[in-house]
Amino acid sequence: ALIHGLNRHYYSIAIDYRKNQLEEKMLLNLNKKQWSHGMNVQSFESHCSENQVAVGKMLKLAEAYTKSVQEEQSMTADQLKTRHVGKQDPKRHLESTVEEVMSNNIVQSLATAVDEQAL
Repeated sequence: ALIHGLNRHYYSIAIDYRKNQLEEKMLLNLNKKQWSHGMNVQSFESHCSENQVAVGKMLKLAEAYTKSVQEEQSMTADQLKTRHVGKQDPKRHLESTVEEVMSNNIVQSLATAVDEQAL
């Protein structure tokens, strides 16, 4: 930019480029997942290790939820309203972790069954 004498005006040059409909469609499909992406089977070792990590996380969350329920019994109504402010809600995190693990296991099982039938 300095060579051409533009200095800081280089960054204020308006660049306009028009794309036709076919080019826009092609660019939108560039990073799109294919339909067969869900059928890819994850390696069993990595899937097993992910399950073990998730089970450990669920154990910690279950212990935290049990502790939270026990603390609820001794709290007043005002304390119950603000008990999770600035803290993780163990019940919500436990539910999301369980849902994620179950969906991963179902997808893995179905993909394995489809691969067995296809081959």
